[in-house]
Amino acid sequence: MLRFLKNWTLPVAIAVGTALYLLFAYVPALDAPAQVLGPLCETLLPIVLFLTLFVTFSKVDFHLMRLRRWHLLVLSAQLLLIALFVGIILWQDRHVDASLSAFELQDIQLRRYLLEAILVCILAPCASASPVVTAKLGGDITQMTTFVLLSSVVTSVLIPIIFPILEPSNETAFFTTFLAILQRLSLVLLLPLVLGAVVRHWVKPLYRWFVRTPDLGFYLWCVALAITTGITVRNILNSHAGSHLFFDIALFALVTAIVQFVLGRLIGKATGRVVCSGQGMFQKNTGLAIWITYTYLTPVASIGAGCYVLWQNLINSFELWQHRRRE
Repeated sequence: MLRFLKNWTLPVAIAVGTALYLLFAYVPALDAPAQVLGPLCETLLPIVLFLTLFVTFSKVDFHLMRLRRWHLLVLSAQLLLIALFVGIILWQDRHVDASLSAFELQDIQLRRYLLEAILVCILAPCASASPVVTAKLGGDITQMTTFVLLSSVVTSVLIPIIFPILEPSNETAFFTTFLAILQRLSLVLLLPLVLGAVVRHWVKPLYRWFVRTPDLGFYLWCVALAITTGITVRNILNSHAGSHLFFDIALFALVTAIVQFVLGRLIGKATGRVVCSGQGMFQKNTGLAIWITYTYLTPVASIGAGCYVLWQNLINSFELWQHRRRE
């Protein structure tokens, strides 16, 4: 049983998150605990994301970190895709006319939800557990951790710029929204980097415990994955998106995952880092994406990241199974 749980941790985390949400949502006797656990899980999610990155960055030897060609190529590909979808969304907004019928306006709004959902799946930073998964697949954990750091810094700048442009509340709110999002992202993405460096150099007992527990970051990420899955199921069931839009988002999230996975591995073949490049382009911190999207964009768009959770972890589970079989 323990071996099964260890080998299939990612699907198990998804199943646990789904089952727990449905249990507390649809069993009347659990209504009172559900009222407490719902807000508690939303509070715990950024904390678990913070701890996952903190553990990961604490084990980084910054003297060994070097910028690699595949880092720049993967980031460039990501930035091009982001620019493409932001451009499409803004172009569509400029062509919205008040003379359009209600049906046409609704169709445009649904299309915007779909585009935002895909954008979030591309914009999210590289997952904090990707170095652990990369190591399990035989990749270079140092290079992967360097990319997680680089991706986190780039995303912490991009999201506060892009989100207020996509969802402006008024003409003067951009800078205020930018600072608010930047502050929240800095606490989750950048503060773990600073504290990780402190622990590595000056809190040796804690650092040695992290080293002796190599999968700690991976299992913390699985906790975040379970919480993320529960939030996603809630957003799906409570959204007014409709089944047609939901299936469109789920389908395009799958296509986005496959495109990024293939593109990353093609870049990896050209640079000699297939595993690292594939994981860097494809594996996303969807917990952070869902949290920041339903807070500052729209809950419907967060469904895209939630579906991406499923597809990315099914692909990762298959990769890990293949790797174990080859070994």
